[in-house]
Amino acid sequence: MNEDVVRTAPIFADLDDDTVAALRAAMDEVTVRRGEVLFREGEPGDRLFVIASGKVKLGHTAPDGRENLLAILGPGEIVGELSLYDPGARTATATALAPSNLLELDNPDLVALLEDHPSLARQLLRSLAQRLRRTNNALADLVFSDVPGRVAKALLDLSHRFGRPVPGGIRVPHDLTQEELAQLVGASRETVNKSLAEFSARGWIQLDGRAVVLLDVPRLERRAR
Repeated sequence: MNEDVVRTAPIFADLDDDTVAALRAAMDEVTVRRGEVLFREGEPGDRLFVIASGKVKLGHTAPDGRENLLAILGPGEIVGELSLYDPGARTATATALAPSNLLELDNPDLVALLEDHPSLARQLLRSLAQRLRRTNNALADLVFSDVPGRVAKALLDLSHRFGRPVPGGIRVPHDLTQEELAQLVGASRETVNKSLAEFSARGWIQLDGRAVVLLDVPRLERRAR
């Protein structure tokens, strides 16, 4: 993998060529299979990963054993960057949803890079702000949106990052089980399945295993508001 892979990560896109070259030189390539765990909640956080290809899910397990899916990340996105700001225990478990190729960077190498390339610090602060913004939006959705609205919004978000045009719509290979999709929107599987069945009956979507075809994006957008 070359330097272009690093530039696919939004927080690194504006770096100069010398910084990107130094960053790529400090990174190691990692390949994982579907279902393989990158790191577990509670483990020491000592590195971040840039996803070159594939998908990774972030999950959290409550003390009573219930699981919550926090995010689905894809090419160009970063996994585990919170450990850079506050080295300590991981706050989530990262698992590959599909065969994935990643670049990893450990904390000592990052600290050395920050000393020589201060522009990298500004980009990392931007990534922290983006993460906080996503968290605030997710909390607002839980308070103010009903389950069908959250399902519609989740499908649209997944389509923006993983969707591909097909005749009649946009195919979104999300690679999620029904239970994982329910965890992603913070609802029961039965309620989410009811919403999906309603969208399908209205002709807005077509279900296809661990994928969905969006047939009427404007109506889904109105439902997501």
